[in-house]
Amino acid sequence: MLNEIARQRQLSLFPIGILSVGDHKQQQKKYPILCNLEIIFFWFIFHTKTRSMKLFILILFSLSCIPCKAQPVSKSWIDLNYAGDTMIYHRLDIYLPEIKKPAYPVVIAIYGSAWFGNNLKNQPMETIGRSLLENGFAVVTPNHRSSKDALYPAQIHDIKAVIRFVRANAAKYQLDTSFIGITGGSSGGHLAALAGTSGLVNQYQVNTTIMDIEGTVSPHTTFSSEVDAVVDWFGPSDFLKEDSCGSVLVHNAPDSPESSLIGGPIQDNVDKCALANPITYIDSRDPPFLLIHGDADRIVPHCQSEILFKALQKKGVPSQYVLVPGAKHVEGLMEEIYFKMMVDFFMEEAKKK
Repeated sequence: MLNEIARQRQLSLFPIGILSVGDHKQQQKKYPILCNLEIIFFWFIFHTKTRSMKLFILILFSLSCIPCKAQPVSKSWIDLNYAGDTMIYHRLDIYLPEIKKPAYPVVIAIYGSAWFGNNLKNQPMETIGRSLLENGFAVVTPNHRSSKDALYPAQIHDIKAVIRFVRANAAKYQLDTSFIGITGGSSGGHLAALAGTSGLVNQYQVNTTIMDIEGTVSPHTTFSSEVDAVVDWFGPSDFLKEDSCGSVLVHNAPDSPESSLIGGPIQDNVDKCALANPITYIDSRDPPFLLIHGDADRIVPHCQSEILFKALQKKGVPSQYVLVPGAKHVEGLMEEIYFKMMVDFFMEEAKKK
């Protein structure tokens, strides 16, 4: 539990629910590069014209190169198609723990790529997936369409299709769908949060702009796309506010990740940004949230988690916000203490089912 971790590490749990974590390692151990973003990195560096986007991609590449460790897996299924087509971006992997059980509670883990990647589903197993497996969760890691494949809301359509696939195929893959958690980092955190707040949403309208948020991807549209708990690692929420709260990147630029996702400069597409904002859909029925962010993150500033946290609190959604001093975007967060916070949070919520 977060309170127990706070006691052991002499942390401060503030009344508003922000957990400030001390004793932070300022220098991470350097690992050999085992990075699955190399192909898209070089492609985008070659094709990107603006300095701000080149900077973003360089930072994304350097911070996403993380060590791959052997996973405690008893059984796995690789490259399952969840949409009923043959597209690589509609494939997922399922991993079961070594612990022998008839069925396992599920966590869906979404990779981060600034929405530019469509085949990075092995990325979460290099970090958060290991801790989840060791603690008895089945881990599902999906691909999804990139912003180059299709504009938003295609990405959330894909993630919702993954959730429905899990429910439709629970018996086949030993999945206990009485609990389905979802997590992800950066753009993956955004999609996890969006899945959490829009689980009961189909069509939604902001001013004159109408979007189908649920989508019809996959043959399992009669199943629910709701989830039971969300852990959002440093994901963006309100695109329009990123540049005003400490980013070194120009998110308002016409070729920024957010503008590329929406299909135009974000400040010229305010309604579309609202429809991509998890905050838009919050209501009291939403599942519990855990938000983890570094206060030195200059790619997705920590104001993004603070804004989302305050909106969740305002609507009465159980939520906690962990602010990590000195941690950047990925760097300083992919450590056992924070993995344990995530696992403990999911385990507490799974016990309630």
